[in-house]
Amino acid sequence: MHRPPAGGSAGALPRPRRRPPPHQTRRHTPYRPRPRLRGLRLIHARLEGDGPAEEDLTFLGLLRFDLVLTVRVGEDGYPGKSWLAHLLPYNPEGRAHEVLPPFPPGRLEVDFAELVRSLEEEFARGRKRRDPSREGVLLVGTAPPGKKSEAIDALAELRELCRSAGVEVVGEVSQRRPQPHPRTVLGPGKLRETVIKAMQLGAVTLVFDRELSPNQVNAIQKITELKVIDRSQLILDIFAQRASTREGKIQVELAQLNYNMPRLVGHGVDMSRLTGGIGSRGPGESKLEIDRRRSRERIHRLKKELEDIRRTRSQKRDRRRSRSVPVVSIVGYTNAGKSTLLNRLTDSAVTVEDKMFATLDPTSRRLRFPREREIVITDTVGFIRELPEELMEAFRATLEELEDADLFLHVVDAADPSWEGQVAAVEKILEKLELGPTRRVIVFNKTDLIDPQMAAERLDRFPDSVLVSALDRKSFRPLLEMMERALFAGD
Repeated sequence: MHRPPAGGSAGALPRPRRRPPPHQTRRHTPYRPRPRLRGLRLIHARLEGDGPAEEDLTFLGLLRFDLVLTVRVGEDGYPGKSWLAHLLPYNPEGRAHEVLPPFPPGRLEVDFAELVRSLEEEFARGRKRRDPSREGVLLVGTAPPGKKSEAIDALAELRELCRSAGVEVVGEVSQRRPQPHPRTVLGPGKLRETVIKAMQLGAVTLVFDRELSPNQVNAIQKITELKVIDRSQLILDIFAQRASTREGKIQVELAQLNYNMPRLVGHGVDMSRLTGGIGSRGPGESKLEIDRRRSRERIHRLKKELEDIRRTRSQKRDRRRSRSVPVVSIVGYTNAGKSTLLNRLTDSAVTVEDKMFATLDPTSRRLRFPREREIVITDTVGFIRELPEELMEAFRATLEELEDADLFLHVVDAADPSWEGQVAAVEKILEKLELGPTRRVIVFNKTDLIDPQMAAERLDRFPDSVLVSALDRKSFRPLLEMMERALFAGD
């Protein structure tokens, strides 16, 4: 007896699958570990030289061969000394491979199957040492020679960004070279070392501390068969996780679309094999699968929505100006303690986390001074060095709030070793936004974490500055007095 298909009547046509709108978020695809070794072995005959050739070790590392056997061929054409090389799992010495002592080709007494099986088991143990529920990433730093301290700071910041993104940093590699390799950023030898280290530590993603071109991303992914994320994409991913309001989601999706537009072509099968994880979640996660025309249409619609938001914000600012209420904006590097300071100054409960970019949407509160004086104080999104252009453009509506500020409180993490570079990065962004002339007070926060001498040195460097600890209201008096003088000097 013929039975109708489940969920429908006999003879009914199958119900067409409804495709979701292109802007809707797709379900996150988790990573599945690949086999560590490729299951291939290479025999290379050499006419001169002792030991494995450089290309033998390159094949071993980049192509993940099980074993490479190098055979020296004598002038008589007969095989001579031979060397067997294989990759090594993680070891404290950091060795990438092992070359067995030379032997006559007829006296090789190695159980290949047992050797490969034991290597695979060791690689598997390395993977188990890390948290399987979190994506394992390997940080990649590049810098010119002579800029070691800057490179260290950049990798430290990248590590914090990864922590905020919720992934696990399993290791890092760095290279000093005058110019990045035009195709792969890293030189061939360092790229081979990077692939081997990723294998040893169970990393599935490479995170670079610089912005990569689409061609560089494709080239590195093709060579390494690992997912490649640059710094800009990592920041976009954090913003995607943090966006909670309609405005924030629009801004993040617009930034992701603008970033991905040049990267829509050329991924094909390779990208489908690398989906999931950081850089591909949140608003706009499926944009790599839609064509440029649909992306442009979506960008156009989002820009119109942002224009409506900008008009609404402008009307609110006009009403505020009509009441002659001074406006103070809290600016500063991400995770410097801006939201904590706002909460303590105004008895608010703005969300605070010890993570980068915990605040995306501006939050305004009122603060009363003696003699019935009142101001509006606003917390804004944190800045970061080399802020991606896509974010600058998408968050234009939010950053316009700074244009009407009568005073900036530039909050600085006084306990951060790279605080001077962070101050310079914030000032550079303010200049780019044409906000340089706005008056500002440097607020050195977290001074409870440094000794008094270091705090005094901070004050000497910046005369218009004040020391506070956002966790201690007793330290606010100098700050409040400086704000009152700056805002009500003529009253």
